[in-house]
Amino acid sequence: MTQLIFRLTGLAALAASSFVHAADIKPGQPAPHCTLAPLGGGSGKDLQHYKGKVVYVDFWASWCGPCAQSFPFMNAMHQDLKAKGLEIVGVNLDENVEDAKAFLARIPAKFPIVADASGQCPQAFGVKAMPSSYLIDREGKIRYIHLGFKPGEAEAFRKQVESLLSGSPG
Repeated sequence: MTQLIFRLTGLAALAASSFVHAADIKPGQPAPHCTLAPLGGGSGKDLQHYKGKVVYVDFWASWCGPCAQSFPFMNAMHQDLKAKGLEIVGVNLDENVEDAKAFLARIPAKFPIVADASGQCPQAFGVKAMPSSYLIDREGKIRYIHLGFKPGEAEAFRKQVESLLSGSPG
C-alpha cells in the first residue's frame, strides 16, 4: 500500500511539475526535442532521429493498468504497420528499472523501449496521465494526443495512425 501511495504521489508530482508544459503541447506543434536511451542504459537518440516516419510515442509505467492493456495494441500496430513507416517508442517512467523489466517479462514489447533518466522528455511533452501517447507525423509535428487507454478506443487510434501513414493529416 505504501508503494502504491508513493507511486500515485510521484505521478501527481509529475503532473504538477509539467502542468504548465501541458498547455504548450498542442496538435500541429513540433514535437519537443528529447534524448531517449535504451532501458537499462546506453547511448540515447533524439526523437528527431525518427523524422520522416510516423512516430507513436507512448509514456508508460509498470504500475499502470491501462498501460498493460495498451501493449498488445501497440505490438499489433508495430507488426502490421512498421513496414509502412510507423515507429512506436515506449518511454518508461518507472524510477526503478527492475520494475519495468518485470513488467516487460510479463507483457513483452515488440517495439523499442527507452527511458529518460533526466525526466526532461515527459516534462517537455507535459505528461499528465498514464499512459500518455503522442502521434507525430513525418514532418515531426504532433497530430494527436491520447491520455489514458481504453481498448474500445484502439480502432480510432489505429485509424489516426493509418491516416498519417497514407499522407493525410487526419
